[in-house]
Amino acid sequence: MPSAARKTRIGMIVPSSNTCLEPQSYRILGDRNDVTIHFTRIPVTRIALDDSSDKQFDPAVMRDAARLLATADVDVIAWNGTSGSWLGAEHDRKLVNEITSATGIPATTSTLAYLQAFRAFGTERIGLFTPYTEDVNRAVMVSYEREGIKTVDHRFLGLSDNEAFGRVTDDEMRPGSLELAAAAPDALVYLCTNLYGANIAAGVEEQTGVPVLDSVAVTLWHCLKLAGSPLLEQKWGKLLAH
Repeated sequence: MPSAARKTRIGMIVPSSNTCLEPQSYRILGDRNDVTIHFTRIPVTRIALDDSSDKQFDPAVMRDAARLLATADVDVIAWNGTSGSWLGAEHDRKLVNEITSATGIPATTSTLAYLQAFRAFGTERIGLFTPYTEDVNRAVMVSYEREGIKTVDHRFLGLSDNEAFGRVTDDEMRPGSLELAAAAPDALVYLCTNLYGANIAAGVEEQTGVPVLDSVAVTLWHCLKLAGSPLLEQKWGKLLAH
């Protein structure tokens, strides 16, 4: 737990080609002056179901990155990437245990943040929206099923270049989002920390009545929760304000 004498410090391990999560995390924090975020990058350029893609998420690389963040005396460390969603939650559970063992600092990942949010809000049925290819989506759905989360419908944009995910526009996301909401899931999930899903979260919630969980917002929410800091404003996803 951070000292009352200083701000909460959040450490985030970032995919190297991600252009969204750093500015978006600060945008979500808004004018709050009680939290600072500190980033370090690891090489990640493409998302696919093959060995070369999987090697990008080597736990040894993550540990080294976490040790660098620890020198900034952060209060929590997050792997701000969704790779555990297709590699499996157990992969990320082992990763956070290794990070905490190496640094003595509480840790999480975007995938574990989602699972915590699902449990906290009673979410069992989701609509899944990603920029990924169909096979990655299906791997995510199988992985989530093992955790008791059913995907009632999904949409994918067919991209594998991680840098390209950050170029997806609100207008490209909105039609699929409304289609997914029509399936009446417990929540709509924007899965990818290089996707600007938080930009349209409030509008989609207002139009459809379906709660929205965006990866960048969910990861920040869990970091704040672990650090004992106040949570987020409702406009970034009404569930995350509770």
